Amino acid sequence: MSVLSSNSVFTSLQQSGPFSVTENSLNDSHFSSQTRQWVKDLQLDPNNITKYRALRSQIFEFLGVDSFEQIQSLIKHKSLREERSERALYLLGNMFGINGNLNEIKSRVDEYSRTADAVIHSLIGKILSPYASHIEATNEIEVTNNPVELLLIMFNDDYHKKARFEARRKLILMTLAGNIDHRERETDIESKFSAFLTFLNGYVWSPNLKIGELDPVYLHSKHRDEDYKCTGVTVLSPEQAMLIEPLKGEKLTLIKRRSFSAGLKRTPIYVAIRKKPPHSKVLKLLRKNQKNPAVAVDDELGLMAVLDSVSDVKAFQQHLTRSASNANSLMVLEDISDTLNEHTQYKGRAVGTSDKTSMMKFFARLGGMRVEFIIHTNQSWLNYMYQQDVAHNEYEVKRIFDTGVIELLFPVDVFHLQHTKTRDEMVKFFRKQIEA
Repeated sequence: MSVLSSNSVFTSLQQSGPFSVTENSLNDSHFSSQTRQWVKDLQLDPNNITKYRALRSQIFEFLGVDSFEQIQSLIKHKSLREERSERALYLLGNMFGINGNLNEIKSRVDEYSRTADAVIHSLIGKILSPYASHIEATNEIEVTNNPVELLLIMFNDDYHKKARFEARRKLILMTLAGNIDHRERETDIESKFSAFLTFLNGYVWSPNLKIGELDPVYLHSKHRDEDYKCTGVTVLSPEQAMLIEPLKGEKLTLIKRRSFSAGLKRTPIYVAIRKKPPHSKVLKLLRKNQKNPAVAVDDELGLMAVLDSVSDVKAFQQHLTRSASNANSLMVLEDISDTLNEHTQYKGRAVGTSDKTSMMKFFARLGGMRVEFIIHTNQSWLNYMYQQDVAHNEYEVKRIFDTGVIELLFPVDVFHLQHTKTRDEMVKFFRKQIEA
């Protein structure tokens, strides 16, 4: 279900829906033409009436008011706002299971605010970087962390439409950040990430390597003109790479590798280990049209590995199983997908995924953790980096636009971006960077 559909869980953020931010805020003018039209639009869908009543009740309870007139009174009186802000922090602390005094709760809520800002900054910094001037946030909203102040801005006609929308957007993103933080504390993800690193260093990587020791090499690859698919790759030492001047259709890519020992053979492996940051989890909730991280975010811990050949990939998979056993844990592989064989087509479920993608992907359950593994050969990884329709930068653009997230966060009537045109231009932008 799209985040832009009428049944989306993010209806309150949709500019095409009944809760859109208008040129003037809804205030205590009950019988204004704007209010009467809004009520007519709301009655077109009984489900929206139910959503509105629930949302109104939440707003009134959060602010400690009984009517919209009292909201206007809060806007005018600073002492009242400070009193309600303190009460609101305690309410949020209990909702998100935050143990501590008022300062500790405030610190946690401030962190949710920084995560909300990071969601927008991450998109402006990469996916929408050429359009940063179109979508940069209003300064007054960026520096406001207090959820009561943000909520009151939505009802304050002294603020421009764009600022009132951004206040609403920030509040919703803060709520998602709070859900994620609550989930992380419930699942103790920090301890699990530390335990996963300890497992890798203690049982998986070659014992004669120091922790963090890496061997730099270069992948010298050749790519087809029509789609930039990798047709061949050679591993070079840094000294050998210095003698190479890549021609058109060639790439020289640095990777830094660890190694593992299976029997007498020492096998090099490039590894990227990650704990998905909060702002990435928020974006995933939006893409999945979910507010519950337990349902939507199943890849909190992940490892991507790149090896020289398919036989090395199989050896690494077997080595992982033995290493888990040596650590006194059974390792069970779940949701296995292997398309490293050219005759097997990838059938990704995520929006924007190309069926040309080649990789081995599975979840490993071991030591009380569930870790996502994505494993490549040198050739499949270079395709993942550079091939048309497959390259990860292209995939990121397509999934964030095609799921409707960009339109949800940067609606046309507020930010004046033509999303279909922008999507295509950003795909071309990344292709130009890759093929330069």
